Amino acid sequence: MTTDLEALGQAIKRAQHRNHRAMDAALREIGVSLVQWDALRAIERMPGASGHELAVATFQSDQAFGTLASRLVDRGLIARSAGRGRRLEHVLTEAGHAVLAQGRRLSTGVLQDLFAPLDEAQRTELLRSLRELTEDT
Repeated sequence: MTTDLEALGQAIKRAQHRNHRAMDAALREIGVSLVQWDALRAIERMPGASGHELAVATFQSDQAFGTLASRLVDRGLIARSAGRGRRLEHVLTEAGHAVLAQGRRLSTGVLQDLFAPLDEAQRTELLRSLRELTEDT
């Protein structure tokens, strides 16, 4: 029997879409979108990173990330400072750390619901498989 790869691709996309909708709804409670929260997570992982590095990490264009970062600066969630040359470096503010922590508490329930149909062994295998697929990206 051969796996229907088109169906597999669609199933992955549906799971991702379901996750995004649920996360966006939960994060609205704290006044951020999934895209904004994802940017905060990337900045936490990569303090001092450039806009380009963060755009790559969050699957955005440089321009889109720049616009997003400006909004986060305006809200007091991140700070940007001049690096070498034209580089702008990004860090979380105290308020950004607080929003990130609130988002993590909310996301726990969303992710538990999303993965509830799978037992621990299936979750482990799914993570291993997805890491294998995305290893080179």
